[in-house]
Amino acid sequence: MFDLNELPAGDNPLLTYLKNQSPETLSEVAQAISPEVRQIVSQNVQNLVGLLPAPHFNVEITTNRENLAGLLGSAMMTGYFLRQMETRMQLDRSLAGTANLDEGK
Repeated sequence: MFDLNELPAGDNPLLTYLKNQSPETLSEVAQAISPEVRQIVSQNVQNLVGLLPAPHFNVEITTNRENLAGLLGSAMMTGYFLRQMETRMQLDRSLAGTANLDEGK
């Protein structure tokens, strides 16, 4: 992971909240992400960075702290959104299964 304490919180309530979480909590949340969400976030970050295939290119990326924070924030928000949609999909499937059971009575 990255060191949240090095980033200036300023008026960012999400960053302030994250800084107040224990490393165990952050690790637990990170482990709860499905492989599908990880794959989508990884692909999104690769697209943002413009990652080229490693066997053919030696890619080095240089940026400043603010741009890196923006990239990390974007990846976090994408992951959060995808996790919420994944939860919604599971709820929809559960409700559809319940509706099918009710119709069978």
